[in-house]
Amino acid sequence: MTSGKPRFRLGFLTHVQGRDADLSRTYRNAQELFVAADELGLDVGWVAQHHVPGGGGGLSSPWTFLAHAAARTSRIRLGTAITVLPLEDPVRLAEDVATVDTLSGGRVELGVGSGSSDLEYAAFGRDATRRRELTSEHLDVLRRALRGEEVGAPGFRVQPTPGDFTDRIWQGVFSARGAAYAASLGSNLLLNRAAYGHDASTDEVQRPWTDAYLTAWNRPRGPRIGVSRLVFPAKDRRTALAHIGDDVHRAALRMAKSGAFPEGLDRDEALRRFHAFHGSPEEIVAAFRQEKVLPLATDLITQFNPAVPDQDATIRALELIATEVAPALGWSPAPRNEPVPAGART
Repeated sequence: MTSGKPRFRLGFLTHVQGRDADLSRTYRNAQELFVAADELGLDVGWVAQHHVPGGGGGLSSPWTFLAHAAARTSRIRLGTAITVLPLEDPVRLAEDVATVDTLSGGRVELGVGSGSSDLEYAAFGRDATRRRELTSEHLDVLRRALRGEEVGAPGFRVQPTPGDFTDRIWQGVFSARGAAYAASLGSNLLLNRAAYGHDASTDEVQRPWTDAYLTAWNRPRGPRIGVSRLVFPAKDRRTALAHIGDDVHRAALRMAKSGAFPEGLDRDEALRRFHAFHGSPEEIVAAFRQEKVLPLATDLITQFNPAVPDQDATIRALELIATEVAPALGWSPAPRNEPVPAGART
C-alpha cells in the first residue's frame, strides 16, 4: 500500500450502536456516517448484522438500512460485513440484495458469514452446530440466485434481475482453512478487527490465513482482501483514549466471559487484543506501516466498534481517516459524483 502499487479502496464499518435505547437516533446517526463518508470520497460503507442487541442496540435488518442509505448517497458502495447467512432464506435474501443493488445503481457488496450467537440460531430455529454446513448450503443457493439461475422451483428466478456479482461476494473467515475454502469458491476475503482466542497480535494470526487464501486462489480475476481494523485518530493519543479507551476495555472484559479473551485484562492489553490503531494521524500511519496483513489488502475497512464515540467525534475521526491517515498510506478518493467501481483497483 505504497506509491507504485494500485490504489486500494477505503471503507468504514458501523455496527449501528448507540449509548442508550433511542434506536431511532442511533440509526439516524449511522445514516449520517454514510452521507459523510460519501462526501469524503470513501469507497465503501459497511454494516454488520446483529439480531441480538449489543450495548446500545444493533442492526437486525441491514438491507432495509442500506436501501435508505442508497437514497441518501450517490457514489459510495454499500455492503454487509456480515449478513448472517445461515439465518436467512437465501432466495429471499437474493431478492433483497438485487433490489438494493438496482435502487443504488449497482453499488452493493455482499459479505456473508456464519455468525456466532447461539441465541440467534435458537430464535430462528436453526441448529448452531450446523452453522458451517448451513453457510455453505445457503451460499450455493444465493450464488445461483444472483447469477439469475432457477432456484427454489422450476421456472423461478429472482427479480429484479441481478447484476453481475462475480466479484462482489465476500466471506468472513477465522482460520487458514476457512480462507482457503473461501478462495476455492471465488469469494473475496473478509478479515475481522481482532483474532479472538489467540495471544499473538491480530495481524500475526491473520497473515497465515491471508497467505492460505492467496495460495488457494485460482480465478482469472485478481483476489480481493478486506482488512477490518479499529482506527480512531484524534489530535493525540490521550484524546483518542478519552473517546475509545473505556469502551474497548469494557468490551474486552465482556468477551472474556465467553473465553474470547483472557480474564482480567487492563485497558492497554484490551486495546492490543482489539488491534486498535489510535492516537494522532502520524502515530496511526506509523503503526499501519508495521501491519503484516495490510500490504496484501485491496480494501482497508475502518471501524470504531466496540467503542461508541459521540457523533461529533465519530465524524471528526472519519474525516481524519479520509484526509490524513489513508492518504499517507497511498489512498486517494475516487472522482466525485462517479460511482466507485465494484472490483477494479484503479
